[in-house]
Amino acid sequence: MRIASVEAIPAGSACYVRITSEDGTSGVGESTYFGWPTAIAEIVRSFEPFLKGKDAGDVEHLWLSLYRALSFRGMAISGAISAVDQALWDLRGKHFEVPVWQLLGGRARRAVRAMRVVDTGTQEEVVAAARAAVEDDGYTALKILLFQEEHHQMRQAERIGDLVQRFAAIRDAVGWQIDLGVELHRNMSAGNAVLLCGELARYRPLFVEDPIPPDSVAGLRAFAAKVGVPVAAGERNTTIWEFAEYVERPGVDFVRPDVGIAGGITHVRKICALAEAFHADVLPHAVPSGPVAVAAHVQLGMCTPNWELQEHRPQGAAWTDLVDEIIPVRDGYLIPPDRPGLGISLDDAGLARHPPRSADLSHAPLREDDSVAIR
Repeated sequence: MRIASVEAIPAGSACYVRITSEDGTSGVGESTYFGWPTAIAEIVRSFEPFLKGKDAGDVEHLWLSLYRALSFRGMAISGAISAVDQALWDLRGKHFEVPVWQLLGGRARRAVRAMRVVDTGTQEEVVAAARAAVEDDGYTALKILLFQEEHHQMRQAERIGDLVQRFAAIRDAVGWQIDLGVELHRNMSAGNAVLLCGELARYRPLFVEDPIPPDSVAGLRAFAAKVGVPVAAGERNTTIWEFAEYVERPGVDFVRPDVGIAGGITHVRKICALAEAFHADVLPHAVPSGPVAVAAHVQLGMCTPNWELQEHRPQGAAWTDLVDEIIPVRDGYLIPPDRPGLGISLDDAGLARHPPRSADLSHAPLREDDSVAIR
């Protein structure tokens, strides 16, 4: 199963990769380095001379070759490797005519429980959306983007009061049988986040995610030692060596690897095992992932014991245009496809309708004195 070609196709905020073997079989992957998809495309194209002619089944060897070649680090290189790795696993599954999860140890669950990410808005709008996700769509877990842009303009007491009031209203609306996660999106200082978590604890959040910027593992551990709620972190981390620092000492209860930047299936599988060794669970970063990364996450979730939930938003035309089909959600669960590999193929015509889009940096959050807020 020798590699004949490697294509990089930036579309929207993602970069998709298709690797075709000499027998015409192709595998697909997605980088979720959503700020600069064209940068990923250039890196992937630079990989092609090395990858052509190689055995597509040597996934681990190829991963290490790309990662160790020049010893560069960061999300751009890891995002490119992630997309290539997913495509190689997709090829392997098609070669052996089984879903990828069958190659990774087999089934750990019947389906992957989805956590609906609730859109931001006024308190009334968010409460209504949360209630609808439970009552109309059947979700049993929700993630609340609690900290919104306007909170940067508030002073401490008003900010804390509004955040607590919002979460209390959501808990009252959906009841205690629904798992509720809190996303703070790296928007708070440690002291303010400690104060907030102390007041949120009574409403039993499943986790509080990224309460402070991810600049210091030691800082996050110090924060976690002061609060009585589970902490989730890791969506901006890319290697087992970074994740090891989170889990080898108490502090992080849920790790958040993203299959589109954290080394693909090969490496995220290792991150999950590392977390399992320290009794930490996995909440993959999967929003705003495109349809291929969602499919790759589902394959991992099917065979990973400590895969707690997979965050999700319904995938509209911006995603359904790009592939032949998307992963369905039924009764709050992502249903794995029966097709070999990742169970998904790219739609070239649809991809052409979505030109690449780089990050808009014009809306950096500002505080009331126009200083740049932490993020």
